[in-house]
Amino acid sequence: MTAIRLVLHRISPEKLFMGSVLVVNGGNYLYNLVLGRLLGPAVYSEAALLITLLLVLSFLGMTFQLATAKFAILFSNDDWLALEQILYKYALGFGLVIGILIFAFAGNLQELFHTESSLLFKTFAVSVPLYFFMSVNRGKYQGKQDYQKLSLTYQTEMWSRLVITLGLLWVLPFKPTFLVALGIGLSFVFGLIPTDFNIKSIIQKVALSKENKRKVISFIVLTACYELTQIIINNSDILLVKHYFDTVDAGLYSSLAMIGRAVYFVAWMFVMLLLPTVIQKQKDGEATAPILIKYVSYVGLLAITIIFCCAVFPELIIQLMFGEAYVSMAPLLWQYALATSLFAISNIFAYYFLSLDQYVPVILSGVLGISQIVMIIFFHSTLYMVVQVQIIAMVALLVAQLLYFAHNNILNKTS
Repeated sequence: MTAIRLVLHRISPEKLFMGSVLVVNGGNYLYNLVLGRLLGPAVYSEAALLITLLLVLSFLGMTFQLATAKFAILFSNDDWLALEQILYKYALGFGLVIGILIFAFAGNLQELFHTESSLLFKTFAVSVPLYFFMSVNRGKYQGKQDYQKLSLTYQTEMWSRLVITLGLLWVLPFKPTFLVALGIGLSFVFGLIPTDFNIKSIIQKVALSKENKRKVISFIVLTACYELTQIIINNSDILLVKHYFDTVDAGLYSSLAMIGRAVYFVAWMFVMLLLPTVIQKQKDGEATAPILIKYVSYVGLLAITIIFCCAVFPELIIQLMFGEAYVSMAPLLWQYALATSLFAISNIFAYYFLSLDQYVPVILSGVLGISQIVMIIFFHSTLYMVVQVQIIAMVALLVAQLLYFAHNNILNKTS
């Protein structure tokens, strides 16, 4: 134990968090791979739908997490206490609304996505408020740059979901998709470990000034708009494929998406480190562009490596991860990896500008996100066409972000 503590003491909190994120991503991949092999393509398509809903939920939760992180840096004392009250109340209220809507329209969701039962949606809906509460909790750790506690809350959520879901599938004789939904919901409870929540901080009456409240609401609205574009870009393809194609093709495509999104999931780690660092440097009057360039370089190098591996060893990767039943997706693997890599790099730019309260990248992402949906709606005769449409949209998005960054730098130098 002494040796372990000594090693951990020598590792910086940022590196510890990066290592933790890699473990979490590995665990999430293991979760998907085991489900894919246990359930087969047809049933896995429904489980993948739930996992996609979880990703949608995570994007919505990021609105509260990023707002909490940003103002944990900028506010202190009574202002921070008042903000903490507001964000917990907003998060829980919003979570209840979303949960009630999913529960109420579970039957419609069943028809839309051709699932066997609406119970999986109802089970998922009950747990939704917990996720938003958890997001505010994580935002506090992120803003304070307490990466040890932030790492731990992601670890507890991931490992509990993996162990509980597999345990339920092994022990209980119910429909697999219901058990997957139950496992996801229970993992949110464990994701609250650790928590600094104190009921007194919510009961105590502290008011936030009108000016600060306006800043908070503006940032929440701006972030919510961007997270909506994230939901559209990152999940619309899976949902549309589930709607337009049969269950087997949808399951095959879900496996492709899970492997191809490796770059995006790792890029998210850099976003977590980028936002508080940029906000702190802006507050201190220091240059922020070098931080952006550093993280874009990291993600770019990672993207090139993953795309190369997917192009050279596609069948081996799919066989190792999902099995022989999914190998027909091999020719598309590198193309999907390319699409998600372009999106991951664009995402680093967008969060950078979001940290600086600049809204143009949000508009750019929204326009390209909607265009991606429209193109898939019109061009979806094959899964090949669905992937290639996304590459076109993501190339356009990255070019737009690069042009905006260049234009913004020129303006800053001339002003």
